[in-house]
Amino acid sequence: MTNEPLGTAARSLREAEEAADDESVADRLDRQAEQFERMAEDDSGVDHGRLARHEHALSEISDDQGDTSVADHVGEALAAITSYRETLEGV
Repeated sequence: MTNEPLGTAARSLREAEEAADDESVADRLDRQAEQFERMAEDDSGVDHGRLARHEHALSEISDDQGDTSVADHVGEALAAITSYRETLEGV
């Protein structure tokens, strides 16, 4: 079963990766997208802490990258992650 919000986040990160001019930024986005692809397929779920760490990393990438297209795609991913986190119990 695929978790749709996390799958959406992964797709948005792939789009951000494609839009990135900086190879270092593209590599960071690739690693994030890979992790979200795995999480989307993982039926055991993801906890708030792990998602918070990803959100922090993605915010840093977005802040470091001057390209608004990359920032827009990362913003879409962050919105999908927030949507998923709202379904989790806890914090």
